[in-house]
Parts: sequence; structure tokens; C-alpha cells
Amino acid sequence: MANNAQYLLDIQELKLHFRTTKGVVQAVDGVNFQLKPNQAVVVVGESGCGKTSLAKAILRLLPRNVFHYGGKVYLNDLETMGLSDEEYRKQVRWIKMSLVPQAAMNSLNPVLRVGDQVAEPMMIHYGVKKDEAMQQAIKMFQHVGVPVDFINRYAFELSGGMRQRVAIAMSLVTAPALVMLDEPTSALDVLTQANIFNLLKRIKSEMATSFVLITHDIATSSELADRVAVMYAGQIVEVADAFTFFKQPRHPYSAKLMASVPKLRGNDEPDFITGQPPSLINPPTGCRFAARCPKRFGKCNEEPPTVTLGEDKVKCWLHV
Repeated sequence: MANNAQYLLDIQELKLHFRTTKGVVQAVDGVNFQLKPNQAVVVVGESGCGKTSLAKAILRLLPRNVFHYGGKVYLNDLETMGLSDEEYRKQVRWIKMSLVPQAAMNSLNPVLRVGDQVAEPMMIHYGVKKDEAMQQAIKMFQHVGVPVDFINRYAFELSGGMRQRVAIAMSLVTAPALVMLDEPTSALDVLTQANIFNLLKRIKSEMATSFVLITHDIATSSELADRVAVMYAGQIVEVADAFTFFKQPRHPYSAKLMASVPKLRGNDEPDFITGQPPSLINPPTGCRFAARCPKRFGKCNEEPPTVTLGEDKVKCWLHV
């Protein structure tokens, strides 16, 4: 099936399986979702459900133990899975898609000044000279709220929030249409998290950038989300408009996730999900959430179809 031209990102039956000593881990197993230009989709789910593996699969940042990698990833009209590694590096990575990884300190080189690291993508991908690239880096520092004199500092000299802003500047310096963010605020305090999300909202508005945000923090992510994709056991079980999702999630797993979020108003205690996610080495047949689902019934022993509800989708027998 070809890409629909209205989508910036169109993912179809994406799979990424890893080989381990215990067996093959089906980390991403037939994922489908779409993203329109200047939208932000938030991917939520428990730890181990495959969210970070999904980001790696989209960006083709693959480890050596890949067992199976397949499906379709369309970026506008470009089918990126059909490109060679060299073609992908020259045409897509950091030019059309970039990444803000989890824990900026782990991704910034400790022996290079942060300004040089932000300038480097311009020099590599567009062949600009260092002076020009540094000027572009200064502009990006100003744009993301990093003092210009920090350009000559090293990563260990910056606070966690400033390091995260540098990582965001690095991802934006080549003006890609799509930026992947993997838990960009997980190691930051609450106030810094709010500042980072305000920054991302401003970038989305001013630069017309689209985001795929991977996070555990459902409450904070609502500030940025246009759409929400819920991932469970390597699969997307619900994709919905953010307003609809936060008001009334349709999949039982989504409803449990939302019920686990503490509320500022009201007397309702946060709920919890019994049990634990299934092993991705040997996932159960039928609905993968059935063993933990309060609404399960006999049909759940069979693989549920993905039901289309307007522009939203849900993988559950309750909506058939």
C-alpha cells in the first residue's frame, strides 16, 4: 500500500525483532500509525513495551543482534526502508528525521565543546564551513534558550536542563521535518520538565516541526500531544486524537493507564494494572492484554482486529 500524501510519516506493519540468548524478542511487532505535518504524536506505555525499539526502528538505528526488520516507513513520498544504509544516511538521517535521545549526558561527547557538537551536523550533511556552522549553532542556542556563551562549554559544565536543550538544538540545527524524542525529560525535575515542554510547543509553532514523543509521563505529554498512540507488548493498541483520548480512552489498557495518573482535583485514588506485561520472547496468542484485562471475554483468545473509528483506531474485540 502506498503512502497517503497527507501524511508526513506513515508506518505500515513495522517489525523489529532481536536475537538474544533466551530467544527472539519481538520488540516491535506489526506497528501501524500515521502523523500529519506539524503534528505531535505521543507514544505511551509501560516499560518494556517496545517504545524505544520503535524509535530505533523508524530511524534505522539498529543494534547488531537484529533477527528481523521489515515493514514500510514512508516519510512524505520517500519509502525509507528501500534505501541503502549510505542513501539513508545522506538523504534522511538528521536531514529529514533526527533524534533527541534519553539522557542527554549519554549522547553528548564529554571531550568536545557543545557548540562544536551542535555545528557538526551542518558541516557533515550540508558541507558548510565551520564558521558558518557555528553561526547556525549560535542561532539554535538562542532559539532553545541556551546562553550563547555556553557554546564553548563542555557537557559536564551544564545542568541537566541545559544539556537537554543542547540535545534539542542539535536535533533541530538541520531543520528536519520530524524529530523523535525518547523520554526527553525523564531525568529532570518537575519545573525543568515544564520548561522543556513549553520549549517544544514553541518550536512546533514557530518552526512547523513534527514530533514523535516517547514517554511514560502521560500527564505532562498532554501539553504537546495532537495524537496519542498506546503501545503494549510490541503492538499499537490504540491511536486517537489527543482530546478524545484524554477524555475517553477506548482500549481497556488505555483506560487503565489513564486511571493510574494522579489527579489534582477530586477524591479518586489512582488505579493500577494487575499482573505484568507478557514476555516479548513468547507473547501470548490472541489479545496480548487479555490476561490483565478486566473486560476480557471468550473472543479475546483470538487475535483482535484493528477497528477504525473515524480517524482513530483501536485493537480490541469490544469495538467490533
